[in-house]
Amino acid sequence: MIDEEMEEAINDQINAELYSSYLYLSMAADFGDKGLDGFETWMHSQAMEEVNHAMKLYNYVESRGGRVVLKEIEKPQVEWESPKDIFEDAYEHEQYVTKRINELADMADEKNDRATLQMLQWFVDEQVEEEESAEEILDKLDMVGDSGRGLLMLDKEMGQRPMKSVMPTPEEEGEE
Repeated sequence: MIDEEMEEAINDQINAELYSSYLYLSMAADFGDKGLDGFETWMHSQAMEEVNHAMKLYNYVESRGGRVVLKEIEKPQVEWESPKDIFEDAYEHEQYVTKRINELADMADEKNDRATLQMLQWFVDEQVEEEESAEEILDKLDMVGDSGRGLLMLDKEMGQRPMKSVMPTPEEEGEE
């Protein structure tokens, strides 16, 4: 059985992951409006990945005999000045999520909840990848600067990211 305080904190994280998905969908829509279809595809995939993260937590709470309580999802920003602004916000958001995951891991450790701590280790590792990915794209955006050609080349590269399904296949589950 999951500790009541831990259950509530994980439910809050489920909400945060669903907000992340909502935010990335909003970013995708803005890229679509700007005609940057590759960036839009990348953000769609990122949004689906965040839903998968929420579902991992959802399934974990249920498997431990807890109750999932879904909360209202805050409305995200809808427009940005540039692709760089979007990825600066995405990077900052991933740092925020990392902080939240670390706080959950600290709580699990304090409660000697080894099962939750082990489950959260996957998220700790995932956040390293998430921050690295956003930072790498920011670096590329810095390199291309105001070059329209550079931005279009990067857009094409971004469109190569495979789309993830909302509920991952076992193969996708191992990739995240």
